[in-house]
Parts: sequence; structure tokens; C-alpha cells
Amino acid sequence: MKRIFWGIVLMTAAASMAAAAETPKPNQNDAGNPVARVRDNMSWEYGPFVNWGTGVGNRSDYKFFWAGFQIGKMLTPVIHTRFFPGQFELAGNIMPLWQAYTPAPHTKTYTCDVGGVSEPCVLPVGGGTFRGVSLTPVIMRWNFLTRSRRIQPWFQAAGGLIYTTHKFPPNFYSDPALGLDGGTSVWNFSPQGGFGLHYFTSAKRSIDLGVNAVHISSASLGDRNPGVNASIQVQVDYTFWSR
Repeated sequence: MKRIFWGIVLMTAAASMAAAAETPKPNQNDAGNPVARVRDNMSWEYGPFVNWGTGVGNRSDYKFFWAGFQIGKMLTPVIHTRFFPGQFELAGNIMPLWQAYTPAPHTKTYTCDVGGVSEPCVLPVGGGTFRGVSLTPVIMRWNFLTRSRRIQPWFQAAGGLIYTTHKFPPNFYSDPALGLDGGTSVWNFSPQGGFGLHYFTSAKRSIDLGVNAVHISSASLGDRNPGVNASIQVQVDYTFWSR
């Protein structure tokens, strides 16, 4: 599974760099060049997406499935910087379907304070499927200037908010007798960054592939904040474009 993920990452990065490295020709705003038309018209984009991901490191046994709707708008004409000229876009998305799949409830050994003495103790830990919704109100995207008529590569940074119906991520259960607060939070934040590309299938339609690194943390809103330090998320969109 990790090989598949890193293969997607490398292929997306290679396609993005290859397309962005070329300098566009003049007078490309014609019916046969949707990338140039979107660029020149500073177009809107909107459409549904699905997302699948996996945690990494100590959360490699966590899996994710999300689905929602995204909208964005090119805010600037082409900015000719020395490296990677392009356009700035502001976007956002909402995910009515947000699911995380974690190991089933189990027991785990912790260090407990028993009468002032630290001793190992076995505590029950939550788990299973967690459901919720997520909102990413700010997605700052840089669309690289490209010569390609079909491929538009981009890089982005974003921040989101997640609400789950049960406290996430799962942790040990609180035990006041042992002085243990094991609660996390139903609210979490999701700072993230990634890259991807639009592949135009027609004048006003594209299929998009993105790869994001997402951090999930409650910012200590709960008693504990174990979080998901890192996850890799692969997103596929079907996008409509309009002026």
C-alpha cells in the first residue's frame, strides 16, 4: 500500500514539474487550449471530490475516507516571478462525509500513578470507525504557468476544522481513581499542504488529482492531544469551470 501511495506522489510531482517547467506560447486563448482560457479568464472552479488516505508513523494503522464539494476562484492574473510564475487562487471545501477507520477497541499497557507509585497498568482503549464532517474554509493555491493545453499543475496550503460524533482520535478511558484523563476531543484542526494537477478532458471540464500531507490535532481542546501527526491523503475531483 505504501508503494502505491509513493508511486502516486512521484508521478504527480513529475507531471507537475514537467508541465510547469515550460514557458507558454503567446495567443493560446482559443477553443483548443482550456488551460490558457481558464488562466486568462481568471475562472471559477467547482465540483465534487473523493479522498482516501492513510496515517503514517505511529498512525499507519489508521485509514480515512472523505467526500465533499470544492469551489475556488483565480484571484490574480499571471504573476511573473523568477521561479515558477503562476496565478494565485483562493478555494474552500466542505466534506459532509468524513470517516476514519482505526483499530478495534483493545487494551494497552500504560504507566499509572497508584498511591504515588508509578506502576504499569492495562487500560481499555477505544477504536473502530469514527464519523463526522469537515470544513476547509481556506485553501491557498498557486497554479503554475504552463505551456500544456491539458495539464495545469498546482501547489497548495490549507487549514480545516473537523467535527466527529465521538472523541477522536481514540484514547484510553478516563479513570479518576488513577488520576487518568483519557478524553480527546470531538473538534480537531487539520493544517495541510500538497500538490496536484488538473487534467482537462474538455473545454470546461477537468479530472483532478491531488496529494496532501494532513496533520490532525485538537490543539489541546481535550484532556489529551495525541492527534494524528501525519497522514497522506489522495484526492480525486471532477471539476467544472466557468468565467
